[in-house]
Amino acid sequence: MKNLLTALMLLQPVMVSVAHAEDIDDLDSDGKSKGKSKKEDTAKAPRSEVIREIERGFYMKSNLGATIFVLPPGAGGHGQGILSAGTQLGMAVGSDFIDQEKSSMAWEAAFTQGIHNGMNWETSASLVDDGLIPPQAAIQGDTRTYALTGAVEYSLYPSRRFGVGVRAGGGVMLTPLLMAPEAYNREVINGSSGFGFDLPVHRGPHPIGMGGLTFEYYTKLSHFSVGADIDAMYIVNFDLGISPTAYLKYSF
Repeated sequence: MKNLLTALMLLQPVMVSVAHAEDIDDLDSDGKSKGKSKKEDTAKAPRSEVIREIERGFYMKSNLGATIFVLPPGAGGHGQGILSAGTQLGMAVGSDFIDQEKSSMAWEAAFTQGIHNGMNWETSASLVDDGLIPPQAAIQGDTRTYALTGAVEYSLYPSRRFGVGVRAGGGVMLTPLLMAPEAYNREVINGSSGFGFDLPVHRGPHPIGMGGLTFEYYTKLSHFSVGADIDAMYIVNFDLGISPTAYLKYSF
């Protein structure tokens, strides 16, 4: 017992010295956390914001490419020399309503414009008279197409940044006159070298059925992705078109 008391008396100065050193450590630790533990300071320190590079959700998209009409006039189309391939420009909005690590689904609404060079109406009128093309294939000449479409996409992601998917949808397309209505009535319909009838292709909207593939790459710029859509579009009373376009997309 006597030996134990002696040992405790010898350790007392050492314990006091250690306690004093810890107090000095606390006072000099950061100059702002006097009387607080390091654990408490860490818990209250602001955490850095986590930035997600790959964004899915509501988006806006711009497409640029071409449309090629492939059916010959005798098969109910306006391609094969009547209407040449042309430039297509589109703007779309949509949203990923299913967002999973390896798959997603989205809806999309788009407005597109196509610009095409066409056979002049005098030449096509003579071809109709000679029976070489059917009357429904006759066209005013250079033509613009305006389409409003809706589609649903399903995509798979074989890697973190690359996706491949399928698209399906429909809509309507207009091919309005590019000449003054008075001149169209006087020369194209009722003129000596005219058709004698109103061209069916310019009368009203044409229903569209479409389907195709989509490819997407998510860049390292947050919210931005690039890709390509390849669509086949059957336009009733007009033609079958193949439309490859590249796009830039911004997701919110």
